Amino acid sequence: MHPVNISPRSSSLPERIGPFKGKRLPVVLILLTLAIFPGEIGALTRGLMTDAYVQVSAFVATTLLIFYGVERIFKFELGAALKNSKHFQIPLSALLGTTPGCGGAVVVVAAYSSGNVSFGAVVAALTATMGDAAFLLIAVRPDVAIVILPLSFTVGIATGFIVDKFNKTDYRGTASAKCEFAPLIGRLRAKDMLFVALVIPGLAMGITQIMQFDLELTWGIWLPVVGLTGTAIGLWMWSTSTIQAMTNVNDTPLTRAAEETSFIAIWVIGAYLAYDYIVLFSGLDLAALFSSIAPLLPLMGIIIGLIPGCGPQVLVTTMYVNGLIPFSALLGNAISNDGDALFPAIALNPKAAVMATLYSTVPAFFLAYGFYFFAPNFM
Repeated sequence: MHPVNISPRSSSLPERIGPFKGKRLPVVLILLTLAIFPGEIGALTRGLMTDAYVQVSAFVATTLLIFYGVERIFKFELGAALKNSKHFQIPLSALLGTTPGCGGAVVVVAAYSSGNVSFGAVVAALTATMGDAAFLLIAVRPDVAIVILPLSFTVGIATGFIVDKFNKTDYRGTASAKCEFAPLIGRLRAKDMLFVALVIPGLAMGITQIMQFDLELTWGIWLPVVGLTGTAIGLWMWSTSTIQAMTNVNDTPLTRAAEETSFIAIWVIGAYLAYDYIVLFSGLDLAALFSSIAPLLPLMGIIIGLIPGCGPQVLVTTMYVNGLIPFSALLGNAISNDGDALFPAIALNPKAAVMATLYSTVPAFFLAYGFYFFAPNFM
């Protein structure tokens, strides 16, 4: 079985999985208006868009290019590998879930629906996944990602084995084993090549920042030129795309990387702007405000993790990066959240998706509050 594709045109999918082109254009127009707005608002917006591109988008695109390139070259089939690895299904599923983005978890849920893996494998994948928020954490705080991703992977494996031991309910029902995840584009487009071409200088700038060089001093005018041009092309691609989260596996690696990076970038830009606009317009000391409800922060992270989609999870990671919430809240969110994987998971097998998500909240609660009480200053 090839990695499963789920088409937004399929009647089995909820409407929210479908193309958002009509609703996306106003969002892009609002962002462009804010970017060209005179004064502090415009300058802040352009700076944040540049930061989002060099800090996150360039790294996301590079990661996806490597992953999809290797997949295309070696022609491996994840579904078949899971089916043929009876004794290693749970660790492999957790590993797929740990992979940044939603693709790995979707493959595992589809494999369960077709009878190829156990329910514990689904729980392992959804517990281990951090969704698209993992890209942001890897790009901005790789030191934290090195800790939280292996920890989520380990928790996913342990939870998967425990669930398989005690859960005897079969949630497969009449779930479809095969559907299309996204319409096939079928060709390499000029905008794909242009987007990827800009990733090269964007990645160089991102690496420069990680190495603690002054970006403006090092790159000068090229920093906003590359950052804003890359952002503009990404917004154009997102506003005209039929992709909701994952691309078709038969498209070229460049097309897939460009489409999915653009999808992820819009959430990152939104999270960046939301935080800085709140600070700019409200004048609130968010750190002080959040410290007043500190004991509730891990629980809030876990509850937000139950919300389908990557946007809320990216916002939680952004709050952590900005020092608003402790590591325990980030960890609780990372374990409980399923990112965009929950949408197709619900479409393929709603009972399995809901139960797996609920199971993942148990280790999320214990680990989050374990770190909160016993290692409050960790990371």
